[in-house]
Amino acid sequence: MNAEKFAGKLVRLAVLDPEKDSELWARWNRDSEYQQLLDWGPSKLYSPAQAREWIEKGNAGSFTFSIHSLADDRIVGFIDLDGINWTAGDGWLGVGIGEREYWGKGYGSDAIQILLRFAFEELNLKRISLNVFEYNERAIKCYEKLGFQHEGRQRQLLNRFDRRWDMLYMGILRSEWEAKNSSN
Repeated sequence: MNAEKFAGKLVRLAVLDPEKDSELWARWNRDSEYQQLLDWGPSKLYSPAQAREWIEKGNAGSFTFSIHSLADDRIVGFIDLDGINWTAGDGWLGVGIGEREYWGKGYGSDAIQILLRFAFEELNLKRISLNVFEYNERAIKCYEKLGFQHEGRQRQLLNRFDRRWDMLYMGILRSEWEAKNSSN
């Protein structure tokens, strides 16, 4: 896949660099608000050295990229495709915009479009799945706008902010993505 396919309107994706990305990765993982949007565990409190070790180790079978703003080449987040089941043609999407001034401005959406193109056109996957907490309304709207469908819900899975929240499961089929993108 050539570099042009890893660039969108607002961002480009790049392979994680342990030297350059570990400090940011550690900072984002110590940010409780960021973690509450992304993960159901506690903030990880990685040191830069631990973050570097995690990046270097990688996750076999996953594709993890840093998200760079095209305007200033600043790293603003990460995106990954994980849990790939090659037989079923399914993978799981995860995305996090760590730099708050980039929240709600389309950077995550653009990165997801690039990753979907990679997943469907290059990896020949048939569907992409994700999960999102019901309180993350901005992410849910983003996924819906991109064509993800609601596929399930685990009721009251997470205890956060003095109440129980549902985990929503969403997915998009390659055929749905192709139909949506042929009209754009």
